[in-house]
Amino acid sequence: MNLVSRPIKFTILCLVLGVSKLAFSTELNPQFHELLENGLRSKGPVQLEFFLQLDPIQKFCSESSVDIQGDKASLLMSEARQQIQYPDDGDYVGDWREGEKIAQSGKGLRFNDSDDTKNGGNCYACHQIRKEELAYGTLGPSLYQYGKLRGYSKEILRYTWGKIFNPQAFLICSNMPRYGHKGILTMEQMRDLMGLLLDPESPVNE
Repeated sequence: MNLVSRPIKFTILCLVLGVSKLAFSTELNPQFHELLENGLRSKGPVQLEFFLQLDPIQKFCSESSVDIQGDKASLLMSEARQQIQYPDDGDYVGDWREGEKIAQSGKGLRFNDSDDTKNGGNCYACHQIRKEELAYGTLGPSLYQYGKLRGYSKEILRYTWGKIFNPQAFLICSNMPRYGHKGILTMEQMRDLMGLLLDPESPVNE
């Protein structure tokens, strides 16, 4: 008879996860890696790959001491830039009105969200975007007048798209979500965010 209940097992596992980041390394602790792989399953926003550190950038940024200016960081960013998916039709700019809704929405990837919940970008949690917005975070830079200040060249379009798709391709270990790389937002949603930032008619560029 197994005297250790499932809740106790889960508690023990959580304690181990919290105590040692070294346990994530398959080289340093293959037995713990096997325990995670065989004992956990992906559900909703919690994916097994996060615990197994299968993503090379996530694994790099989880190290106790990382050199974000080093050769490995440069290589990872270069590889990530090569993986950015740009619109096939060259249409980068969507509806800024829909983009504003996405920027305002923090829904999606939460435990209480249903499977059909449409993800938002929650952009205002870190950025000022519209001048009229009173509640916004300051973790990221202000994006007010983003297009007006930078222009609307093809280079700016591609750079901005790339930053939304995978910001860690340009700044390793960035806190900004990798919206396209991780499938958080669809291509159409990213177009609409681009519209919010770069459409001359958007209130962002007043």
